[in-house]
Amino acid sequence: MNKLMSELKIAIGCTDSLVYERTLELVKTSKASNKNFFFIGNGGSAAIASHCSVDWTKNGGMRAMAFNDGALLTCLSNDLGYERSFSFPVHRFGAPGDLLFAISSSGQSQNILEAASAGKKALMKVVTLSGFRGNNPLRSLGDLNFYVPSNKYGVVEILHLAILHSLLDEVIADAASP
Repeated sequence: MNKLMSELKIAIGCTDSLVYERTLELVKTSKASNKNFFFIGNGGSAAIASHCSVDWTKNGGMRAMAFNDGALLTCLSNDLGYERSFSFPVHRFGAPGDLLFAISSSGQSQNILEAASAGKKALMKVVTLSGFRGNNPLRSLGDLNFYVPSNKYGVVEILHLAILHSLLDEVIADAASP
């Protein structure tokens, strides 16, 4: 087994099942209450956010969106500064009880931190997905926090995507049950 696969296997074992179960219950409750689901991230995490917003909308029947439209990001970054590129739309679109998934491999991206804070101020539920350092600042901003104990982007990003897909798969399976 190569080194990356070994690290991935160890990181999977560190995923907190209690956080997972609580997040799954929050997702199911939010869906039943017709709440909005928002996904934010930069770079690879933006790709995860975009991918999940589409899947959660199409396959999960949820109102989900990612704030990574090029025109939106460049406008807000130019006019307000990149650090506010996600907090502004979270403030504009988020409502109490909506669910924000804040994804950052390092847990240190200023625009993700500000958006998570904006979500809390808007009385949204905030779920964070981070990695690298165990004491990264994003972990202190979530109602629920997934932390991947790795400093490799591949391991962290793959597990973030796997966690989000797994949550969706369980919601879909639950809806299909008689």
